[in-house]
Order: sequence, then structure tokens, then C-alpha cells
Amino acid sequence: MLYFLSFVVQVGLFVYCLMIFLSYLLMGIRSWKVLQHHKQSNTNIDFHSFRQNPFLPSISVVAPAYNEGLTIVENIRSLLSLGYNNLTIIVVNDGSKDDTLEKAIQFYDLEIADYYYEYRLDCKPIRAVYKSKNRAFKNLLVVDKENGGKADALNAGLNISYSDYFACVDVDCLIEENAFEHLIFPVINSTKEVVAVGGIVWLNNNSDVFHGHMVKLKVPDKFLPRVQLIEYFRAFLLGRTAWSSINGLLIISGAFGIFNRERVIEVGGYNKNTVGEDMELVVRLHKLMRQKDIPYEVAYVPTPLCWTEAPDTRKVLSRQRNRWARGTAETLLMHKDMLLRPKYGVIGWLSFPYWFIAEWMGPFIEAFGILFTIIMGLLGYVSGVFFACMLTLVFSMALFFSILAVFAQEKFFNRYTEPQDLRRLFFTALLEPFVYHPFTVYWSLKGNYDLFIKKVHSWGEMTRTGYAKKENSDKTTAQT
Repeated sequence: MLYFLSFVVQVGLFVYCLMIFLSYLLMGIRSWKVLQHHKQSNTNIDFHSFRQNPFLPSISVVAPAYNEGLTIVENIRSLLSLGYNNLTIIVVNDGSKDDTLEKAIQFYDLEIADYYYEYRLDCKPIRAVYKSKNRAFKNLLVVDKENGGKADALNAGLNISYSDYFACVDVDCLIEENAFEHLIFPVINSTKEVVAVGGIVWLNNNSDVFHGHMVKLKVPDKFLPRVQLIEYFRAFLLGRTAWSSINGLLIISGAFGIFNRERVIEVGGYNKNTVGEDMELVVRLHKLMRQKDIPYEVAYVPTPLCWTEAPDTRKVLSRQRNRWARGTAETLLMHKDMLLRPKYGVIGWLSFPYWFIAEWMGPFIEAFGILFTIIMGLLGYVSGVFFACMLTLVFSMALFFSILAVFAQEKFFNRYTEPQDLRRLFFTALLEPFVYHPFTVYWSLKGNYDLFIKKVHSWGEMTRTGYAKKENSDKTTAQT
């Protein structure tokens, strides 16, 4: 009986691995074609010419800030440098306990303004709205409110905003100068209603940053940020590029994306009952447009437009991955009625099953497979041939997708100019399945345990290194 059970489970695990590998292969092929087409079709487009066009849709940048005193001045400076013509910057201080608000007031010469707004979306009380006395910062609004979490802060920003579209931007991110010209292009170029547009988010750990601008992009020195960089390549260059090409994208990064403001208000804004508010909102927008039978698009721009700082300690990274796991589970359960439903098209038949099996259940299946193989191996029910085949398949699958993602970055963007960068990324990809991936599985399992057993719903604090240490080298770079 144990022989039969062991055989059935082994075959099941092998088939599961083959299915995942096949899905990765198809995504890789699809995304490669999309990236090629995107590069060719955008070669002759002068996005800078969009800058002063008064007829483009207006955009509000809503940037929640909680305990961002280390980087708030540079972050706001970066946002103010964006050249889009009809742009409002709304920084929401979500009850910070540090000097975030004080630094913003002092540096940008802010004062309380008589500003009209309505509570169209539920959020914690807004204490004050600040505007600058300096005309150079006339498009800057700083909102001070009681702490309510990121989703609550975003809803507060939407209550303040009057723009056609709004951008959800993490305040610690650095945005490319012409980022919104790129993001608005699918909106004005589509025959369908574009309810959301995402862009590529990359990491800037150890990079040279000067006055909110990327001076020189570098591969991170530490292993943890470097292996996360490869993850970001896989997710943004290959995964999301492929899904968006069939209008099956379920998530736009909470760090960077634009949304149709009225559609978001129509669906009730950001959900404060989940830590995966970015993914949950996108799924709710899909559901709304499908139920109303309105032709629509959730678009994606496969161009690096946003830079953020990755966690560089295992403690902070574990909090992030724990939160991601809980957010995924919460979103899929909230909208389980979309699974395999014909009325939801690609989302119901393809996106949801993939996220359910590969993203949510994947860590459980991996952990079970490892434990099962070890126990049955000790009992003599697992052959060495099977173990070697499984190990080779899993390692090859991980390495193939990582190398493909790194190569895609090199071919289509070539942002890393040092010769040793590719070597470092390659050796990091070799180590990832054994040194790093087991931790991501554990953190995902821990996130599900915290959600369903411990009933944890908090976001968890994310500490930042900030740009203070980078400024000296940035100034030197800028002067040479």
C-alpha cells in the first residue's frame, strides 16, 4: 500500500512540476514577443513631447507616508520633478510617529490651506491639508490624517483628488521623469476603457541617487537585495508582461500604477480589510467591468519607470513576504466566486486558477513534496532516480526562468553597465533555489498560518536605509 501511495504522490508531484515549468515557458515566450513588439513600436515615439500637452488626462499622485522621515524630503523632490503637465502631488501623512510631517513642512514651506473635499470614500479623519507658500511647489498637497493603514491613506488621497486618473505610489519610490507620459499612452491609444495601467518596478539598492534622480544604477552588493532583483525581473519583465498581453493581469504593484479614479470610487476604493489592497482592487475592477459587460483593459507598460529600495535584512524581508502571502490568500478567498466562471473570461478560466494553484497553493505543495520525499526516502519507498529527476527538474526550472529574465533585461533595457554585473546575477541565480527559495516558502507558509490561525491583519513596519548614505557618493558622481 505504501509503495502504491508513494508512486501516486511521486507522479502527482512530477506532473505538477511539469505544469509549472510549462506555464513558465509559455509566459517566457509570450513576454519575449511582447517586449520585442513594445521596443519596436515605441522607438520613434517622443514621450517628452507629451509633457506640455494640456489635453491629456489629469493625474493625481497619491503617496502614503508612514514614518518616512529618513527619505521624505528626497521622495517629495523626486515626485515634484515629474514633468507631466496636469499633475497634482498628494502626500498623505498617515499619522506618522516620527518627524515625517515636520520635515515636509519645514523644507517645502507648507501652511494649512482652506481646501474643499468630500468623504466619498471612508477613511480616518483628515486633520489638515497643507499647501506650500512657495509657488515652485504649487502642485503639492500634503494631507495629515489619523493613522489607518495604507489602504485608508489611499482612500483619503482619493477624497482630496479631483483628477481623471490617480497614481498609487509608495513615497519611498523614485519615479522616472517621463513615467506618466509612458503610463498615459495606453489610455489615449486604446479603443477600450482603460481602468488601470501598471509599470515595471525595479530595485535601486546601492545605486547612486542625487536629488531624487537615479544617477547610476548598480546591482546590489548584498545577497538579499540582489536575489530580490532577479525576482523582480521574473515578475515584472516576464510574468506581468505576459499576463497583461491577454488582459489577465491580476495585480498592479502598490508601489506604482495609475487607475481611473471614478471607477475606483465606484467599486468602493481600497479595501481596508486586506493587506493585499493593490491586488484586491485590480480584481474588483475586473469584476465590475465584466459584470457591466463594458469593453475594458488593465494595461501594462513593460518599461522600467519606478525604483524602490528592497529589504536588505531577513527580518524586514520576512515581514514583507508574510504580508504578500496573506494578501494573496485574502484576495483569492474574497473573490472565489470568479474561479472558473465563464462570465469572467480569461480572469476566471486562466488567471484565477494559476494564482490559486501556483501562487497560493505552490508553497504548500513544495513543502509537502519535500517532507514526503524525505520521509519516504528514509523508509526506502522513494528511488534515487526519482529524487535526482525531481531535483534536476526543479533546479533547471528555477535557473531557466531566472536566466531568461536577466537576459531579457540585458537585451531590451541594458541598464547595468558594469561587466561583472551579469556574472554576479548569474551566480546569484545558481544559489537562489538552495539558499533563498526555502525561506520564501517558509515565509509564505508562516503568512498563511498567521492569517488563518493567529488572525493577523496588520501590515508590519518596513524600515528603510534611506538615501543619506548615498548622497555623498551621488554628489561626487554628479560633479564629475
